[in-house]
Amino acid sequence: MSPNNMDSDLRSIQQARDLAVAAREAMRSFQFASQAQVDKICEAMVAAAMREAGRLGQLAHDETGFGYPAHKRVKNEFAAQGVWDSIRDIPTCGVLRRDESRGIVEIGWPVGVLCALTPSTNPTSTAIFKILIGVKARNAVVVAPHPSAKECTAEAVRVMAEAGEAAGMPAGLVSCMTELSLDGTNELMNHYATSMILATGGPGMVKAAHSCGKPALGVGPGNVPAYVDRSAHIVKAAQMIVESKSFDCSTICATEQVVIADRPIADRLKAEMQQRGAQWLTAEEADKLAGAMFRPNGMMYAHYVGRTPQELGRMAGIQVPEATRILVAPLDGVGPKYPLSREKLTTVLGWMVEDGWRAGCDRAVQLLKFGGDGHSMVIHSRDEESILQFGIEKPAFRILVNTWGSLGGVGATTGVRPSMTLAPGGIGGAVVSDNITVEHVLNVKRLAYHLRPAPDVARAHGGRLDGMTPEVGETDEPSSPVGAQGQDADAALIERLVRQVLTEMQK
Repeated sequence: MSPNNMDSDLRSIQQARDLAVAAREAMRSFQFASQAQVDKICEAMVAAAMREAGRLGQLAHDETGFGYPAHKRVKNEFAAQGVWDSIRDIPTCGVLRRDESRGIVEIGWPVGVLCALTPSTNPTSTAIFKILIGVKARNAVVVAPHPSAKECTAEAVRVMAEAGEAAGMPAGLVSCMTELSLDGTNELMNHYATSMILATGGPGMVKAAHSCGKPALGVGPGNVPAYVDRSAHIVKAAQMIVESKSFDCSTICATEQVVIADRPIADRLKAEMQQRGAQWLTAEEADKLAGAMFRPNGMMYAHYVGRTPQELGRMAGIQVPEATRILVAPLDGVGPKYPLSREKLTTVLGWMVEDGWRAGCDRAVQLLKFGGDGHSMVIHSRDEESILQFGIEKPAFRILVNTWGSLGGVGATTGVRPSMTLAPGGIGGAVVSDNITVEHVLNVKRLAYHLRPAPDVARAHGGRLDGMTPEVGETDEPSSPVGAQGQDADAALIERLVRQVLTEMQK
């Protein structure tokens, strides 16, 4: 049967198989490339991604309808140059490190073929990022796009692959599925040639990735609380919250989802946010919006994701002025009865007021447990005690202090590792709690030299075994060269020792 006569799911399965096998062959021809060769290829891909960042951002917006093209350009540039600047000087080829005191030599080794699942919310930037960290560690990367962002993702992969191959990268090392189906993506994840899965996407796909029996690095939802303490710089906090929440229409999973305002400063914080484009919804408007945005099972309807406040207003029947940048909904509680206390990957922000940082701390924990365990949270404060307690007590692995949630979580405005995949640790269902980067897709093997005498095995058997050779250093007699006679003597000695041990075991 020719591919043209196949059903779409069969074409997708066959493409997954073909790409995975080709990727493995390309990786095997690339696994001994030098550091200079690898870095030259990565530099070429970064340059191409930077050159095309604006066009790819526009394509992503046009295909998905999410966010703002200019903001998607910023994300593409961050995923290319920002990530590259953070990993450029990390050795990944040959000898990585020597530790003479421990007798250890560390040597870099690729993981193999990476299955890179990419989301619709950050399609081109995630593809750029995963290709870059993968190739830096001499892996092959097969990208599996979200179906609603397949064209822009495929174009981002083409740009990277074309530039890399022009700089010496083997053909097939970087590729993208274009025949998409759930069966095809599952085939790629489960294929024998696939070595690891990098899962950035919805809960269903991440769960499927973790169920394949292969190493998988997945993400989790980010129901990010943002606590503003009475000691905070209120004007700066208000500006950062509005800017962060409106950035690309809240499509980064570390973006603020609910503001928890300390009671003494709540009114002023609200006024400052309103001056910067935050529109407070009435209880009736909030209920109308919540009823329209969420399915009965709590999942958002896709056409509400990544939308401007004006688009949300039109869909929900709410008047929203053109100057509005985000919508804010006061909340009376957290949980299924309060849908807007969930993660909202769109320009809607929850609002709660608590008295003191301890009460704010408790509310933040409640929000994280409702839908963001292990991910991220934000605190605006100049009280180091409250900041430290938030860091110690919160079940989140990115505690972002006096900064944007969105760009702080990915490492653009903070010192955490630049990444488009933020893992939520064990409490969030992930293997690690890090911002995923090149070290997570790099295997390390170790030469381990003899440092200390082995335990006295003979003593455990009541005395030295007959014929047992002394430890090096116990005699000044030089070792005899190993020739044919020496090999025979060694074999006889080993056989005698084995027989003695087996006799002892049978007693």
